[in-house]
Amino acid sequence: MIYVHVPFCESFCTYCGFYSVLVSGTTSCFGSYADAICNEIVSRRDEIASTSSVNTLYIGGGTPSVLPLVVLSRIVHSIQNEVRNLSDCDEFTIEVNPEDIVKKGEEYVRGLLELGVNRVSMGVQSFDDGILRWMNRRHDAATAKEAFRQLRRCGVDNISIDLIFGLPQLDEYSLNSTIDQALVLSPEHISAYQLSIEEGSTLEKLIAGGKFTEASDEQCRRQYDILCERLGRAGYHHYEVSNFALPGREALHNSAYWRRVPYVGLGPGAHSLSADGVRSWNSEDIPKRLDDGSLRAYSQEEEILSPEDIRIERIMLSLRTDSGLPEAELRSLAGDEPVDRLLSEGALVFCHPERSEGSLRIPEDHFFVSDEIIRELI
Repeated sequence: MIYVHVPFCESFCTYCGFYSVLVSGTTSCFGSYADAICNEIVSRRDEIASTSSVNTLYIGGGTPSVLPLVVLSRIVHSIQNEVRNLSDCDEFTIEVNPEDIVKKGEEYVRGLLELGVNRVSMGVQSFDDGILRWMNRRHDAATAKEAFRQLRRCGVDNISIDLIFGLPQLDEYSLNSTIDQALVLSPEHISAYQLSIEEGSTLEKLIAGGKFTEASDEQCRRQYDILCERLGRAGYHHYEVSNFALPGREALHNSAYWRRVPYVGLGPGAHSLSADGVRSWNSEDIPKRLDDGSLRAYSQEEEILSPEDIRIERIMLSLRTDSGLPEAELRSLAGDEPVDRLLSEGALVFCHPERSEGSLRIPEDHFFVSDEIIRELI
């Protein structure tokens, strides 16, 4: 598993607090960024080669689609030349912005496919233009639909779209309209995230200044229930708290995260997990060429996860999914008392209820309060 972080955006979304920097039309930083990534691939080739249990590559951000093909090509070919042939990659995902796809055209999409991309994750967020403007997204609903159709015309047969719920201005009519328009497109995968208040985001400042009031828990729960019901009725498998897929189209890369499969993160701000329980992360520094021609790149730090860290992660990540955890393992990690109590309350169920044995999971009608349930187990 390899993750490549692209920290560049052309604008900041209202809700976003992830590490990224504005490129604002200048692309002079792209060359140094590619140099640093390629250097990191070489220096970490043995570590990357050791993560071959899940053969996936994910290019995320930020906004990877702001990068020209020549930059993406350098990075992908470096991985291929130094570490691993990607021709048989089980899943190669890139995140894109709808406006970039429409602006750069089908030649850009075909170039992505030639690099080996076989899955595209597109940040749609909403099909309501008013909400998109409030989010400070670069696209409108029409652009999102055209970008999706363009991906299809070029032969992309595995598309995921992101949607956001939990906004006070998102009434049921608008939410159902967004779901209707999403289902007409029929993406293979839909990720639905509740609006959260991220540190350093514009949204945090709006709330602090009294210019925005968060949706109530009741509003968020009702919107989540509508999403679950509508997408389930349309045939989507609700396999993780925030993720829905047509059968067989579940995300391989992200599913491996939830199983704590080791992975290597490349690029500024990227995180990694080794098989021996070491979590590492790159500093949030944009690579830069100095006056003497040398490259100032990001650095790496690490920590060894304690048994308690691993216990908490195992419970927290596994119980976000409908696969859950084997009963014996969950009892070993959390103790009998909370497991028995949550079973009696219906907050935990067996994955195969007819057998009353095997793995335990949080049922879909309790997914919305999964954080509270997990807290009782850890």
